[in-house]
Amino acid sequence: MAERPNGEVPPISLQSKDHEDLLNIIDRLRSQGISRYIDLPQLIVCGDQSSGKSSVLEAVSGIRFPTKDNLCTRFATELILRRGPLISASVTILPHADRSESEKAKLLQFQRKIADLGHFETLVNDAKDVMGLDGKSARVFSNDILRVEVLGPNQPHLTLVDLPGLFQAGNKDQSDAEVEVVKALVLSYMEKQRSVILAVVSAKNDFANQIVTKYARELDREGLRTLGIITKPDTLHAGSDSEASFVGIAKNQDVKFKLGWHVLKNRDYDTRNCSANERDEMERHFFSQGIWASLPSTHVGIFSLKPRLSSLLKDQILTELPSLMEDVTAGVRECKDILNKLGESRATLQEQRFHLLRVSQEFASLVKSAVDGTYLDSFFGSAIDDKGYGKRLRAVIQNTCQAFAEAMRLKGHAMQIEENPKIVMWKSSSDPTQISRSKFVDKVMILMKRSRGCELPGTYNPLMIGDLFYEQSKNWGQLADRYANIILDATRAALDAVLQYTADEVTGEGLMRYILNPAMDALKNDLEAMVATILEPHQRGHLITYNHYFTDNVQKAKAQHQKDTLSRQLKASFAGKPKGDVWHNDGDFDLQSVIDSLNQSTEVDMDRYACSEAIGCMEAYYKVRPFSKQFLGSFLEDSGPCQC
Repeated sequence: MAERPNGEVPPISLQSKDHEDLLNIIDRLRSQGISRYIDLPQLIVCGDQSSGKSSVLEAVSGIRFPTKDNLCTRFATELILRRGPLISASVTILPHADRSESEKAKLLQFQRKIADLGHFETLVNDAKDVMGLDGKSARVFSNDILRVEVLGPNQPHLTLVDLPGLFQAGNKDQSDAEVEVVKALVLSYMEKQRSVILAVVSAKNDFANQIVTKYARELDREGLRTLGIITKPDTLHAGSDSEASFVGIAKNQDVKFKLGWHVLKNRDYDTRNCSANERDEMERHFFSQGIWASLPSTHVGIFSLKPRLSSLLKDQILTELPSLMEDVTAGVRECKDILNKLGESRATLQEQRFHLLRVSQEFASLVKSAVDGTYLDSFFGSAIDDKGYGKRLRAVIQNTCQAFAEAMRLKGHAMQIEENPKIVMWKSSSDPTQISRSKFVDKVMILMKRSRGCELPGTYNPLMIGDLFYEQSKNWGQLADRYANIILDATRAALDAVLQYTADEVTGEGLMRYILNPAMDALKNDLEAMVATILEPHQRGHLITYNHYFTDNVQKAKAQHQKDTLSRQLKASFAGKPKGDVWHNDGDFDLQSVIDSLNQSTEVDMDRYACSEAIGCMEAYYKVRPFSKQFLGSFLEDSGPCQC
């Protein structure tokens, strides 16, 4: 690009009518509040407090922003610059979504316009007072947006969003709590993928202490949408290491951004009252000498920054336009879906009743299909994905019940009693505790001695079987509660999905709050009471069963225990080596035949014998008390999905 003799970059084709129309369309969309729903391309000015952000805006627009007490950094400022035959400025306020309706109306009424830019500071101060930042309230920062539109024959086609300055510690004007408020506001703009970040850093402060570039690199890791702006370069001592360091940064040699860096010279205290032309002339003179003259002319000064920013904004809009159109199309489609859910007008009581009747009929039909397992409606979607599966309530309940039965089989018993327990490399906290029968007999002997009644030696107190059973089945309650809650959560999720499909958001929230949630809470109470009722005979009282398999299991357990005992005795008696079930000593012996023929061995220790008998009875009783089947049957018949 050819330079003018005075170093000014000549106007380029970016300041065209098409460019202006493109920016105006985006600005109109933003003024209508679309940015609340869709990210619009924009240039955002970020930096620490006193980094020179206001001076950047002033240099770009040619108007003075108020600087007393950092007033212009208390809220986001949207600066719209457009070329026009006459100079004028207008100020309006875009209220934040969390404002009340009355507050929104008051803020929207604020609309001021002036032809003399010298009165601009008064306009901004008036807007600040309307926002509640007049010093009379505790409010220091506002989420509202100050919208400033400036027209003039020398203005570029450009839109900037100036954000409050970041700070690390509070003072009399701003508290420590507001550090996070400002940070959250700034980051909410910086994280938007369609925003170009103008990261302003001051050469007056150590670069490492200015946090804005850290946030920019975190949110824009590849540096694709960040332009660094260095201000106050005249505060550096000529020839110093600091000056060389900032020149290196400006050349994109240290912190690298794809969009590069730009350097501006701000007004200082001594030149605060000089005109815009005088300010620009001093800036050109500064960058024409010393080490700063080594920088490209397109990367220094306000004359090259204006077209550079215009080019960035135009390119960003054109780049993001296809995805922006997709988002708008998707948003329109979503709005149409919401309108379809809203249905016809509901202005009268009769129309409201008719609407609720329609919603209830559609809701009941889909819930019945979900309960019956007839998933023909398009609402149910695909069973392959989790969302579609969650709507198929009967399938979810059936699979949950099967999982509960399996959990009861594997983890329902507290103790896993084995003759020779295997070493387990990994064990979950919910897995049964493995214990050898010999050690378990030792534990039961303590219980038996402390539970003695009128029984004879070698026998046991029948009530002790109950104690052993209750200890063995103590996991049942925990497992039942866990799977009952899974069933309830699945039911709530399915009902919520049906409600979202059949009713608009407002109607759905009302139905959920006043009808479905109370009904589900009552169902939860009933289910908990039912589980407690089923659990009660397994947790206290006298054991009783009329299942003939109990006796059969007792006899089988006793016979198996005797066989195991004889097997150990015979193996200990023979010194030969085993080959399958045949042991070789002086001659061959069939081990199974020897065990069967010696099945009359007796236990010398009467207490151990009694304990072993009691354990066998407990194990036999545990097998004939299938709590999982009882629970599942009661749930499916009495309070299962068919009763939702």
